[in-house]
Amino acid sequence: MDQTFDWYEAVTKKWDENAKSWNERSKKMWQQGSRRKIIPFLQEHVPLPSRILDVGCGSGYGSHLLHQAGYKVTGIDISEEMIRLAKENQQTNEITYTQADVNELPFTDNSFDAIMSINVLEWTNVPVLALTELSRVLTDNGLLCIGILGPTAGPRAYSYHRLYGEEVILNTMMPWEFMQLAKEQGYQLIAHEPVWKREAEDIEVEKLPLMMQQALSFMWLFVLQKK
Repeated sequence: MDQTFDWYEAVTKKWDENAKSWNERSKKMWQQGSRRKIIPFLQEHVPLPSRILDVGCGSGYGSHLLHQAGYKVTGIDISEEMIRLAKENQQTNEITYTQADVNELPFTDNSFDAIMSINVLEWTNVPVLALTELSRVLTDNGLLCIGILGPTAGPRAYSYHRLYGEEVILNTMMPWEFMQLAKEQGYQLIAHEPVWKREAEDIEVEKLPLMMQQALSFMWLFVLQKK
């Protein structure tokens, strides 16, 4: 292992490099692709007009959809370039965007009624520390909407080089592991649902045990309540 590896520096650099391509693809993902179910799922459980922190907001399209739905939105991303694009893209001054690390959020305790964090915890070096920081800024009984990549989702390829002993910026936490972690950290599961991989859409996956269902997902969505 490289003892000089700086996780924060490496992940920030990668998402700065990916910002342009992410921005070009983001709207389609949220409207028609893998993220199209997220806002409707969140709306079923998070009342209006909750204060929502969008963690890993990217270039801001998800934050924009939350604002359109009637929520009070703050977006943060570890990438300065993502935040620059989010500010450039925004159509209202009612969304606040800030460059910040999920492990060290620039907000006081109990600042938000809900948090949306999609495919973020997988990119943290110690997920329990990031989850603890999310809990700090979430109100008591606040709601956490989390999306965790399935084991064969394309982005999982970022972790492959760990097999060579190299440091990587994507951890191997699976949806079922996140469920256990959240329970151990005092969260109550309110609801969950899959975003299937295309190859699984024609299979009667509902008959399978939950862990096997999650193994066939591109992403698994959770709403949890802080207790």
